[in-house]
Amino acid sequence: MIFSLAVVSSLLAAATAQTTLTGQYSCVTSGNYELCNNQWGTSDGTGSQNATLISTSGNDVSWSTTWTWADNENDVKSYTNVASTVAKGVLLSAITSAPTSWNWDYVTQSSGIRADVSYDIWVGTTADGAQASSSSSYEIMIWLSGLGGIQPVGSLSTSGVSLAGYTWNIWEGPNSNWETISFVSQSGNINDFSGDLQDFFQYLEENYSVSTSLYLQSIETGTEPFTGSAELLTNSYSVTVNS
Repeated sequence: MIFSLAVVSSLLAAATAQTTLTGQYSCVTSGNYELCNNQWGTSDGTGSQNATLISTSGNDVSWSTTWTWADNENDVKSYTNVASTVAKGVLLSAITSAPTSWNWDYVTQSSGIRADVSYDIWVGTTADGAQASSSSSYEIMIWLSGLGGIQPVGSLSTSGVSLAGYTWNIWEGPNSNWETISFVSQSGNINDFSGDLQDFFQYLEENYSVSTSLYLQSIETGTEPFTGSAELLTNSYSVTVNS
């Protein structure tokens, strides 16, 4: 069998793209995305986690994470995630659309797993501000899954909000120096999500007084495990911010 040079190069690129992270805060960048293990809550439990960057192609990324965590069932142990390296640094007032899609699944999961699968979007006062920093004003989460009876930061604020073709409960509460607002799916797991994040931004601007003079600082997608064990596979994910 004869392969063209282009096909061989493509196969080699796909093979070399796979990188597994095991360090507590290890990260790797490929294409438009950075994958980080981000085990920030390990002191609240016992266990381990790794993350694998499978491939990037254009504005799409595929990755997985495998984890096992025990103890303190109400405490988050990590937020292994991918963040766009290009969809950020834009005033909310300048955003015209922010299309995104995320196809994911649990390859394996233990009985009684406690974990969410979520977007974690940071908005703040400076264009280049780091997430969860002194310049952060809001943390906007979109929970596509929340298993085991876990709850977001704060308390239930609004129910039955229709956005992006789904219905959400909204939770709100303070967290350090920023406010966390979480959209939680009323329909159970959303394994194949696609929508426009601008719909969520506009809703918050109109109903929660989020200022359009703030900057979009980061868009991350990942999982917050509390207890149990699982392998989470992102078959494909993409996000774009148009302004």
